[in-house]
Amino acid sequence: MKIPPTPPSYENILLNLKEPAQVKRMAEILVNGGIGPAPGGRYRHWEHLRRLQPPDGLSSEEWWAAVKFARRQTRRAIPLEDRDRRPFAYTLADPVFALLHQIDRDMGGMITTSDQIINPQTRERFIESSLIEEAITSSQLEGASTTREAAKQMIRSGRNPVDRSERMILNNYRAIHLIKDFKDEPLTPDVIFRIHSTLVDGTLDTVAGPNYLRRPGDDIAVYHDADGTLLHTPPPAKGISRRMTAMCDFANNGQPDAFLHPILKAIILHFWLAYDHPFVDGNGRTARALFYWSALSQHFRMFEFLSISGIIRKAPAQYGRSFLYTETDENDLTYFILAQLQVIRRAIDILYAYLDKKALEIRAVEQTLRSSISINHRQLALLGHALRHAGVRYTIAGHKKTHGVTYQTARSDLLDLASRGLLAQTKTGRFFSFTAPNDLARRLRTSS
Repeated sequence: MKIPPTPPSYENILLNLKEPAQVKRMAEILVNGGIGPAPGGRYRHWEHLRRLQPPDGLSSEEWWAAVKFARRQTRRAIPLEDRDRRPFAYTLADPVFALLHQIDRDMGGMITTSDQIINPQTRERFIESSLIEEAITSSQLEGASTTREAAKQMIRSGRNPVDRSERMILNNYRAIHLIKDFKDEPLTPDVIFRIHSTLVDGTLDTVAGPNYLRRPGDDIAVYHDADGTLLHTPPPAKGISRRMTAMCDFANNGQPDAFLHPILKAIILHFWLAYDHPFVDGNGRTARALFYWSALSQHFRMFEFLSISGIIRKAPAQYGRSFLYTETDENDLTYFILAQLQVIRRAIDILYAYLDKKALEIRAVEQTLRSSISINHRQLALLGHALRHAGVRYTIAGHKKTHGVTYQTARSDLLDLASRGLLAQTKTGRFFSFTAPNDLARRLRTSS
């Protein structure tokens, strides 16, 4: 990944205007506000804007100066500072407002239109599926390598992980559940330490200080995996405790003198921890965990159903570039904010498509079973899954975990389906297992 060029200084561009006509033209533009912070609806970095045709009469540098002037009019600083004590800030540009509006609208619409989510009979199953997906993809972003099916089987069956990759995934799964326990409590360094220690339990090879924090002398840097380019050098370890306390104060109090949208706060916390890189390892996973904590603590409960890591994993270059744009352009967080808002927007679209698909599948199964003897919603969900995964094996422990019911209830569900010939029952040692037959669709038709 190439480091983007540092944009020219806004002040230097204005100081270098020599001709009276240039000075007059720029003064008119700046006073009249003819150029906004996001020309054409795009919040471009200098790397891209310099390649475009500027407005008539302006050079690329003059156009950039006008854009930067417009951005500074709504620029809001946050308590995060870089290595040289310069603050980070974000701009309230139209693309930010537009994406926040879409997220607010669609997350609210999900509550009213998706009876699968608000139905208490199926809510826990959808949450569990989302938690597992986020645990897997967040770990894969950090190098975990295992199949999705193996990871899901490990979590649902309760078996122990067999290698470091599975350990990372199980740790992520446990950390996400821990976040839900802390969502109604203020964020403190101790809470962050608990989340982080859960994420890295049994996976670290390096020696670290207390709570796995970096120590003075630890040479931590972020490099691009493909070409070894140095992408980011975190602030010195000496100030980590002070910076983490400031981050917690921001998480709990926001900006008292200005409204800060809850999603913006969650995204800023994500960036803050990733930028400071306080731990010897596991910073990316902890940063994403803080994002979820912040969203849930601010009552965006629908984020229980979203997986952002899968979107980031599909386009890691965009994620990394938004960091670089921020650092090279006067610590302008707007680039990272917009990139993450797009990730959330995409995650919502995927969730809607998933819900629509599930609704069609469930209706198809319901139609098949409509005239059969009564069957509960858990059995209905299992049969819907079994129709798409012939030969898959189910266990009482897995069914119990997926639906949040007692062992006896899960056992009764599976034994009942086996007695009807809809699952094949076997026993290994003291434990039963149940397999979906290859001709399940035919058996369902004949049983109805």
